Amino acid sequence: MVAGGRARGAEDDQPVERAAALSAYDRQVVGSSEIEQQAERVLDEVPSWLWDGKSLPVPVEHIADTCFGLHVRDVEDLRTAPGVPSLAEGHGLSGLLLPALGEIWVNAAEARAWEPRRRFTVGHELGHWCLHHVDGAVWCRAHSVDPPAEEASSGRSPAPPEEQEANEFAAALLMPAELVQRHYERLRA
Repeated sequence: MVAGGRARGAEDDQPVERAAALSAYDRQVVGSSEIEQQAERVLDEVPSWLWDGKSLPVPVEHIADTCFGLHVRDVEDLRTAPGVPSLAEGHGLSGLLLPALGEIWVNAAEARAWEPRRRFTVGHELGHWCLHHVDGAVWCRAHSVDPPAEEASSGRSPAPPEEQEANEFAAALLMPAELVQRHYERLRA
């Protein structure tokens, strides 16, 4: 339970109040276990009418919207967002968090091509909101949300710590350890 928050099933909370409670986590994230715990706390706070806590996929877009007041938009050209720097030829953005607008923008071409990537990008940007909440825009280049194996084979340097943390948050949010373990046990049986 989050300080000032309420347990799952608190259906009467308003999105703005929930956003304040849910984004009040400790911003000094150190390791993977703390990031996973923060993702678990977010999931614990999701109202039962939004998600039953047992089924997959986790409704990450609805969580961003209902619990945090962050509207998710698929946008054709993310370079039109306020504050986005110029990008070198061939470089693109997968998504970005615009706290002042209360929006997460997702690369529409990537979203059309691969829905799981879109879900991960939304989870990644929500990770920035929960872990690194800042006033300015947060943008993520496509290689910032690539899995580590792809980074190593591409010759690119590892993603900055904030990007790695947002990736870990997205993974923990989209694949809650308890549900993955239960699914694994069912498959083994």
